[in-house]
Amino acid sequence: MFYALRNLFALIGFLAVVVAIVLGVKMAPMKQAFDGFDERAMSVYSDMVEKLLETGNSAEATVWKVPVNDDLSAEDVEETMRFVANEHNIKNVGELPLSKQVEAMTGKKSRYLKIFMFCNALTAAQMLEYSDAYSAYLPCRISLVEDKQGKLWLYSLNMDAMIYGGTPLPPALKEEAESVKAIILDIMKRGAEGDF
Repeated sequence: MFYALRNLFALIGFLAVVVAIVLGVKMAPMKQAFDGFDERAMSVYSDMVEKLLETGNSAEATVWKVPVNDDLSAEDVEETMRFVANEHNIKNVGELPLSKQVEAMTGKKSRYLKIFMFCNALTAAQMLEYSDAYSAYLPCRISLVEDKQGKLWLYSLNMDAMIYGGTPLPPALKEEAESVKAIILDIMKRGAEGDF
């Protein structure tokens, strides 16, 4: 019996060593790639995974979400966001009143949903010079959404993965991207509070 247990523990130890070696070999290239990423990359992806595990929803893990004060109407939020965008000299380049479109197509009342598109053309051009893939992030969108309980929320794509998720952006581009991030967050925060 003693020899059987000893052999079993030896086998388990041997298998653990084999698994550790295999994982080390497979993970080494990934770790090496991450070593070249922005210093905040691990934190960004850790936050995303945490939200994904919490909600089970990949979209929730990649957005910023701000509740609108209950005393504000959709029109109040829209007016404030337009004002704040203008204050920051970022252009409102389009609005998609999706709930109105749904109502026109179905003839039924729809929850409120309107998407606002904001853009600084010069920043957009700089992002495209760095990588054409950034065109998928343009323009910056903020959605004003009425949830199923009738509460208004503002949503926007979390820009942290774009800014910090890979190899470091060139310093001037990173500074510009962080500036746009701050503007979008300010539009959302002040829009949700009705803060002119």
